[in-house]
Amino acid sequence: MNLVTGASGLLGSHIVEQLRLRGKPVRVLVRKSSDRSWLNTQGVEFAEGDVTDRASLERACRGCDVVYHSAARVGDWGPWPEFEAITIEGTRNVVESCIATKVRRLVHISSVSTYGYHTKAVTVDETVPLGYKLYKWAYYSRSKIIAEQIVWDGFKTGKIEVAVIRPAWLYGPRDRTTIGRLVEMVRAGKAKILGPGHNRLNLVHAANVAEACILAADDPKANGESFNCSNDGDIKQIEFFDKLAKAAGAPPVKAHAPYRAAYFAGYVLEVLGHAFNWQKPPMITRYAVWLMGRLSYFSADKARRVLGWRSTIGYDEGIPDAVRWYDESKRGAGAKASQRELVASGR
Repeated sequence: MNLVTGASGLLGSHIVEQLRLRGKPVRVLVRKSSDRSWLNTQGVEFAEGDVTDRASLERACRGCDVVYHSAARVGDWGPWPEFEAITIEGTRNVVESCIATKVRRLVHISSVSTYGYHTKAVTVDETVPLGYKLYKWAYYSRSKIIAEQIVWDGFKTGKIEVAVIRPAWLYGPRDRTTIGRLVEMVRAGKAKILGPGHNRLNLVHAANVAEACILAADDPKANGESFNCSNDGDIKQIEFFDKLAKAAGAPPVKAHAPYRAAYFAGYVLEVLGHAFNWQKPPMITRYAVWLMGRLSYFSADKARRVLGWRSTIGYDEGIPDAVRWYDESKRGAGAKASQRELVASGR
C-alpha cells in the first residue's frame, strides 16, 4: 500500500496517477473539505484526516510500505503560523507516524527553493548548502527547510528509510496556481519577459517528478539521498513564453521589464501587503520575479545518474497539454456555475 498526502494538489495527484498506471494500490489522505471528484476516478482508498491531526495520520499510515508526503502550505504569501502548522508540524507528524507504524520508506517532497535565492549565473546541485540569502518573509522556503531537517532527523534514528525530492517550478494538468494566471496575462497582452529572456528556466512537468518519486521509493540507492527534479531539458524564458502564447492562441510576448525594477516593485508591494495585512498576495512578489527571471540553474544530473530518471513529457507536449487542461477546467467551472444559477432561479 502507498499513502499519498496532498493527493488533491498538483504533484500529489500526479503521484497518485503514476502509481495507479503501474497497478500499485494507493491510499490518499484527504480532508473533509477536499475536492475528491478527480480522485474518485482513480480507484484509490480514502483515509479521512489531516497532516495536522497526528491520530488520523497514524491510522492512514498503518499497513503502508511507502508514504509520499507532498502536503504543504504552498505559495509565497500567507501568515507564518499556517506554514508552521501545516508544513513544519505537519511534516513532524508524518515522520513520527511513519516510524510508529513501521513504514519502510518516506519520500518527502521538498523544493529547490530550500537552497535559498541564488540570483547569479551559478549551477546549484545537491552538494550546495540550504538557506542562501533568505529574506524576512520567505515563509515558504523557510518552512520547507525546517520540514526537511525534521525528515533527516527521522532518518538518523535508523527507524525509517528516507528519500527527498526537490522539485523546481511545477506545471501540468491540475495546476491551479500558475499556468492559468500566465495564460490570462498572455491573452490579455499584459505578460512581460523579465530581462533579456535568455535565462534558462527550471520548469518541470508534475508527471515527470511523480515518476522520479516512484523511482526514489523503490531504489535502494535512493535511501538517505536528496534529488533535484528541476527541469525537463533546457528551455529559456523567452522560449517558454513563445510556447505558452502559441498554445494559448495569443500573439507572442514581446514586452520586456527590467529584472531589478520588477524585483524592487515586488519588495515594495510585499512591504505594503504586510503593513496593511493583505489577505491576497500582491500582484508581484520577489519570489515570483526570482522564479521567472533568475540566472541560477538547478541541476537534475544526480536524479538522472542515480535513479535513471528521464522526463517522459517534454515542453512541446507538456505546455499545450497544461493550457488545454486549464481551458477545459475553466469551461467546466463555467458550466457548473450556470447550472447552479438555473437551480437557484427554479428553472
